[in-house]
Amino acid sequence: MGHREDLLEGAKRCLLEKGYARTTARDIVAASGTNLASIGYHYGSKDALLNLAFIKLTEEWGERFESPADEPEVPAAPLDQFRETWERVIGSYEHTRAVWQLQMEVISRIDSDPELRKALMGPQRAGRDGLAESMMGVDPETDPERARVAGLFCQALLAGVMVQWLMDPESAPSAQDLTEGLKLVLEGRGPAS
Repeated sequence: MGHREDLLEGAKRCLLEKGYARTTARDIVAASGTNLASIGYHYGSKDALLNLAFIKLTEEWGERFESPADEPEVPAAPLDQFRETWERVIGSYEHTRAVWQLQMEVISRIDSDPELRKALMGPQRAGRDGLAESMMGVDPETDPERARVAGLFCQALLAGVMVQWLMDPESAPSAQDLTEGLKLVLEGRGPAS
């Protein structure tokens, strides 16, 4: 790898170990085996490098939850696909906790960092498409509006589940809980009077 790739990998490691606010340029240089000048040369600034590293980490996280390669020839029913995807997401929580914590930290920085907000807008929209496809089976290419709405729903649900798992994993929802909740919504039952 060259300095550019080494810096990106080092920045990703630092983000996972230290978080966004506590990662310094010197930390990145130490983790990457490069030099301070290479950050400016390749990325313009430490913040630009950290923004890209964060985007790459979330993309890698998202790729883990795409449909498995050994997908059956007959596609799963939508609710089964939804539950199976959530089983993968929730089942990986302990291994990906640092990414979830980092996402919460980055979200807390959005109002004070316009460059970060700008850097995340495109990837957030692309992430919605990926969630729509992997969790709901909606193809963004063939039905972009339906994918947009499905992605918004999944993204909102993911953020809520993430917060619950960070705060209290013991009472956080399971994949089956989420599937049963979705069934209730689909049935259209309101609260008992």
